[in-house]
Amino acid sequence: MTDIDAQELAGRYIALWNEPDAGLRRKAIEEVWAGDGAHILQPPQEIREVAAGLGFDSTTLEAHGYDEIEVRVVRSYEKFVAPGGFFFRPRGDALRLHDVVKFTWEMVPAGGDEAVGGGLEVLVLGEDGRITADYMFPGL
Repeated sequence: MTDIDAQELAGRYIALWNEPDAGLRRKAIEEVWAGDGAHILQPPQEIREVAAGLGFDSTTLEAHGYDEIEVRVVRSYEKFVAPGGFFFRPRGDALRLHDVVKFTWEMVPAGGDEAVGGGLEVLVLGEDGRITADYMFPGL
C-alpha cells in the first residue's frame, strides 16, 4: 500500500464535500475513491425508526461507484454548503491502522466556529490508497 498520511487524507476527503466547482469535485472523488468504491451511511435515528415502521429490515444507505458517490456528495453540498449556511471540516484526530483510516468531522455554520453536527468516518483503503469502502456514522 502507498504511504498515506491519515490527516492529509481526511482533509482531502472533507474538502471535496465543500468544493463548489462540479468538475473539481468530480476529479477529487476520482482521486479519493476507487472506481468500485462504496459510501455506506448509517442514517440518523429518526430515519431508521421511520424505515423500521414501514417494514424495512435494513436502513443502511449505500452509493457505489463514482456516479452514485457524486450524486451523494452533490446533494449534501446543495443542502448544507451551497446555500451559505454551513461547511464541513475534519477534526485533527485521524488515525490509520494498516488499510483503515478513521476520523471525525464537524459541520460548522458559515462565519462561526461552534460545530452544530458531525460524525465518524471509517475508510477502508485499497492497495493504491484510494477508498474502497467509506462507512459514515453522522450525528456524533
